Amino acid sequence: MITYRLGVDDLAGTRFAISPLQETVGSLWAIAEPGRAALHLPWLRAIRPALATLDTRLLLSIVGPTLALPDFLTPRPVTFAAAIADELAVARAAPADRVREDLAATYRPDPVPDAWKAVDAPGDEPVLALRDALCDLLERYWRLALEPQWPRMRLVLEADATYRARRLATGGFRLLFADLHPNVRFEDGVLSIEDMIGRWDVDAAGRGLLLIPSLFTFKPVPPMSAEEAPWLCYPSRGVGTLWGPAPRPDGTVLAALLGKPRATLVRMLEEPLPTSELARRLAVTPSAVSQHLQVLHAGGLVTRARDGRTVLYRRSPLGDQLVDGAPAGSA
Repeated sequence: MITYRLGVDDLAGTRFAISPLQETVGSLWAIAEPGRAALHLPWLRAIRPALATLDTRLLLSIVGPTLALPDFLTPRPVTFAAAIADELAVARAAPADRVREDLAATYRPDPVPDAWKAVDAPGDEPVLALRDALCDLLERYWRLALEPQWPRMRLVLEADATYRARRLATGGFRLLFADLHPNVRFEDGVLSIEDMIGRWDVDAAGRGLLLIPSLFTFKPVPPMSAEEAPWLCYPSRGVGTLWGPAPRPDGTVLAALLGKPRATLVRMLEEPLPTSELARRLAVTPSAVSQHLQVLHAGGLVTRARDGRTVLYRRSPLGDQLVDGAPAGSA
């Protein structure tokens, strides 16, 4: 069991953070043990081609035999939602002694894998080169596997943080931790995390507590070292909604959203058409059509281009998304 003793200053300094680097490193759990990550199977299938372009042997070496992760690759976030470039900069600045100890601790009591033999080499240069190689590989992995999905991932994580903040505001710390995870208990100023390999009892000593929701962790994860300022990565709510297909636009509400005349115009503009032709087909005046087109263009639903003296309008990609799946005759 790991316990953090939280004083008044620590409770006052409790905050949330969203960490793209934590999610990047934590997502390796799903790749290493897909049996634990059934909810992420759609994502795992989607990233398979990207993984084929990476050194997966080195990448998956980051996950230790007990699923431990090197602390220097998951630095404590200093803002609510840091950019991954800033977090990687912190990881790349980790000193050799810290890197060597974190890498060894990830596999302890087993020896480190062959890919990490620099840990046992004399001098700092080999271990610093390994540090940089791991950070570079994680950055490439992030770009290929996580960055395209990060906006929707971040929304789920922010929703969890909002939910937890509301629990704290309405019921205090006892309510905040009540449904965080069965392994977590808060009582009399002591935060206890059960079913941990590590065993320590730490006085937070005014350093506060950082809570990090994660889409990939399946149980609460504190830092590997008792010397680290207290933080806790915990399973986020809403993971089951993350990889489902996006709802298709409902054509029956298109007219309610835009008004029937503009909805009709958006549907008609699958091909480039001038104002006069649209007016002819709709049996209305060109000026009436022009007014609607101006609004649709300003809203990004149609594009326009000049062909001689004629201005041609066409549905934009955003308009395509809005109309996609809507029956042509729906109103």
